[in-house]
Amino acid sequence: MAPGPAGRTPVFERRVAGGGRDAGGGSAEKVVALTFDADMTADQGPRAASGERFDNPELVALLRRLKVPSTVFMTGRWAEEYPAQARAIGTDPLFEVANHSYSHHAFSSPCYGLPVVGKNAMTRDVERAFTAFRKAGVRNVVPYFRFPGGCYDDTALRALAPANVTAVQWDVISGDAFATDAGAVAEQVLDGVRPGSLVVMHCTRSAAPATEAAVRRIVPELRERGYRFVKVSELMEDGG
Repeated sequence: MAPGPAGRTPVFERRVAGGGRDAGGGSAEKVVALTFDADMTADQGPRAASGERFDNPELVALLRRLKVPSTVFMTGRWAEEYPAQARAIGTDPLFEVANHSYSHHAFSSPCYGLPVVGKNAMTRDVERAFTAFRKAGVRNVVPYFRFPGGCYDDTALRALAPANVTAVQWDVISGDAFATDAGAVAEQVLDGVRPGSLVVMHCTRSAAPATEAAVRRIVPELRERGYRFVKVSELMEDGG
């Protein structure tokens, strides 16, 4: 996407096409993008060393079995902790990898209690994540960025303009973060999806243990409704 007004980083939330934002779908194409945040903060290394799992290989394997094109928003710290998994995801044509910052610190405050990245360090943090991807051998990288916590303000949009990324938000919150009821997560997604929707989920076992089970229900039910799964890059082609 082209830069926003006054050089601000552009923000994409969902596709508006055909019938637009109508509740019933209208003539809008029935496509939906499932996105998965691979979160790990810069200071969680000791927790990973003690056995906490910030990855979810079973979820990735499920997406492969179900043949669901997906976009993974990965932190640089996650790619450093799990380089083999990052490389496997980032070389599989089913997936594309986007930037979720290096540190998973907030780009505006308040933001769910996350530590805050200083204005002058924002672009550097994003670039550090891209560097971590390259070192891990991730090839299918797209120039998209997701703000940790989805938190941003005008200062952040201006500060990130030199990074030449498009910020990607969402219109459907899965509620999988720290959830243990997969059925409730699935219901929230299924109730919220409309043609052109962009769903935010997570790819971290410790913080989102119910996601895989929820996806096992979400994917076939949406396909039964006539939906086709796409990556964010395809969703963005006719979006605005």
